[in-house]
Amino acid sequence: MTALITNRQERLRFVKFMVVGAIGSVVDFLVMNLLTKLAGFSLSLAGTISFICAVFSNFTWNRYWTYPDSRAKPLGRQLMMFFVVNVAGVVIRIPILHYLEPVVEKLLANFPSKIFSVDFLAKNLTLTIAIGIVMLWNYFINRYWTYNDAGVVKPQ
Repeated sequence: MTALITNRQERLRFVKFMVVGAIGSVVDFLVMNLLTKLAGFSLSLAGTISFICAVFSNFTWNRYWTYPDSRAKPLGRQLMMFFVVNVAGVVIRIPILHYLEPVVEKLLANFPSKIFSVDFLAKNLTLTIAIGIVMLWNYFINRYWTYNDAGVVKPQ
């Protein structure tokens, strides 16, 4: 954690990780909305599928852009490590989606919107909160386990 504050390279990696996460979030939101609206999936199921799609996008971007110096590990091993961290993220995420959505929907029940339904807004706000929480988990665990071969962290 201290390295993130004191080391320019680590701050840049964190920013790149957040950009990658934003790309993954677009994938996540797109897939979730398509599955809930067009296929009628529940938010928990659609959110799980969309999360897996985002994981593959994020792994690719992180391996080749955020941590290009972390490719000492074989691709399959590193993908499996990344996936394990993200499965733990799903374990964190699913209860948030399941239990927070009804609360958010009640809070937004009287929200005036002529463009979006309360259901749509509640699902997307709930997913946004879950993404933020899981992003912090993912960054720190992936940095110090999955991508621990990405340069030695030295304060500058």
